[in-house]
Amino acid sequence: MSRRSRPRFVPFRPLRRQIRMPVWADVGLRLAAAFGLVFLVVMIHWLDRDGLKDGHDGHITFLDVVYFTMISITTTGFGDIAPVSDRARLIEAVIVTPIRLAVLFIFVGTAYNFIIKRTWENWRMRRIQERLTGHVVVLGFGVSGSQAVGELIERGTDPGTIVVMDGSAERLAEAEALGCNVIQDDASRDEALKAVRIDSAGTVLVSAGRDDTSILIVLTVRHLAPNVPISVVVRNEDNEILARQAGADNVINPVRFTGLLLAGSAQGSHVADYLADLATASGNVQLVERPALPEEIGRSLNELPHSVRGLRINRGGREIGFWEADAGRIEAGDVIVAVVPTIA
Repeated sequence: MSRRSRPRFVPFRPLRRQIRMPVWADVGLRLAAAFGLVFLVVMIHWLDRDGLKDGHDGHITFLDVVYFTMISITTTGFGDIAPVSDRARLIEAVIVTPIRLAVLFIFVGTAYNFIIKRTWENWRMRRIQERLTGHVVVLGFGVSGSQAVGELIERGTDPGTIVVMDGSAERLAEAEALGCNVIQDDASRDEALKAVRIDSAGTVLVSAGRDDTSILIVLTVRHLAPNVPISVVVRNEDNEILARQAGADNVINPVRFTGLLLAGSAQGSHVADYLADLATASGNVQLVERPALPEEIGRSLNELPHSVRGLRINRGGREIGFWEADAGRIEAGDVIVAVVPTIA
């Protein structure tokens, strides 16, 4: 691969949940709470300054109180100023020590949340991105997208090989709960698609909710990944041709599929039931598409092993039905569409 054609590395951006306040406000509140507790300890020490002893000049000033509070809060303890009365020692043990721990937890928690945790998350997401190859990219996690992901997982697809992109943090939270990799971004942007390594994906499923948006996403994906299979959901029959012209390999019209089920039910309830059975992994049978296996080469489409019923062969772009003469011998490179049982 030439240097010019090599895809530019883009860091994998993790899901960003919407928060009620910006980061600077969160940090400001934490610091304000910490300094508020420190000021409280300063005032306690000032009111009880008679219980303190200064080994340097024997006189406790307000500056001495501030100095003693800081070395006490940070557990430095030089020993030049120390509590000598019983009340002062009781205050240190009962009041100041819990405040000291609270201040330390605030600073440590802030450091973890804004430095350690984010560094770890960025490293983890970069490792995920480096391993992404042959993965399933789902662009849009609405009704169709979520149903597709659920069906893929039910059919045995590892959720760790699925990447979901959507603009809604709530939808992505549902996908993340399923074990999928998620990213909150606009799927029509080049940078967003490069971040999920669209060029090395195994397949791309597009369901943006609007036909125009879905077609734009297909155009962008096809531009970045010329050889990746793309399936898209469109709801207007007039847009099916546009979706194919944009580069989609498969165009699914849920309205048309619903019409097929309705037509099937008009001819008998069992036809509609069987169509629904084929469409889901939870049924008794499942419609699959796969390359011909080595042990199937030379056999007839009607002689597939393991109770598999062959329906169609795709040979070099040509569709061959099980009733045609060319289906009597399976060749290397054939793609078989078959019905397989899901229940033994």
